[in-house]
Amino acid sequence: MFVLAHLSDPHLGPLPAPRLSELASKRVLGFANWLRKRRALHRSDVLAALVDDLASQRPDHIAVTGDLVNISLPEEYAAARAWLERLGSARDITLVPGNHDTYVRAASVEPTRQWGDFMCGDAEPWAEFPFVRRRGPVALIGLSTAVPTLPFMATGRLGEEQIARLANILPTLSREQLFRVVLIHHPPRGRPAQRTKRLIDAALLRDVLARHGAELVLHGHDHVSALVWLDGPNGRIPAVGVPSASAAATGEGDPAAYSLYRIDRGGENWRCEMVSRGLRKDADGIVELGRRMLAE
Repeated sequence: MFVLAHLSDPHLGPLPAPRLSELASKRVLGFANWLRKRRALHRSDVLAALVDDLASQRPDHIAVTGDLVNISLPEEYAAARAWLERLGSARDITLVPGNHDTYVRAASVEPTRQWGDFMCGDAEPWAEFPFVRRRGPVALIGLSTAVPTLPFMATGRLGEEQIARLANILPTLSREQLFRVVLIHHPPRGRPAQRTKRLIDAALLRDVLARHGAELVLHGHDHVSALVWLDGPNGRIPAVGVPSASAAATGEGDPAAYSLYRIDRGGENWRCEMVSRGLRKDADGIVELGRRMLAE
């Protein structure tokens, strides 16, 4: 059995003090939002407790689906690098970036420059999306939806090149009889009310998945626990989102949580059980929140 852990959107704090020149952009709005609300929501003690609990579960691999930083200040990337290294090695952690990781155009290359060894394929020393990592029976396929956007926007985009490459990758991994896990920051099917936060070319992604299939899609971005089922060529594909890994239980959204996926194969069929662990407003510490069979 292979155990894959998934967490997302840690929004690492505290936020370093920006220089005035660094606020001459969209960052000024993000900084104001951090001071007004987000610094109380994203707590380092919550994240530390969640990571300690995750470590106690001894997963075989960890997937992180973006938004390590907040407003893409230079000092934030180094702090996020240190956090990743405490979490584990680049071989044992697979990362894809989120929209906050490319918050402004001037910082759009920083995730690759600073964290590239966590975002590359087995045979590639650099980050190129989509990339593939094979770990035991699992193939991790990393996509990037992270693009700089205008103020008040948090949309993502894959682009035609990534989507075309994904369409070639998925059948190859299927022939290798691997359990294909697609990692992406923005959800492949967003909520209608969130047009300013959506994945712009989500329909094209869903079309590729409907034609070529995958066994699991993992995402973050919305800071809530979510499960939707996407069309696949041989049945439905579960797409699962997790809350922010640093979200306090007193916030408006879902409290911090992560998921474990217990993946095994019996004959021609995959078996995948999802176990959710995290904060609960009526309990102390990290507890099991529930479990569900996604494939059997």
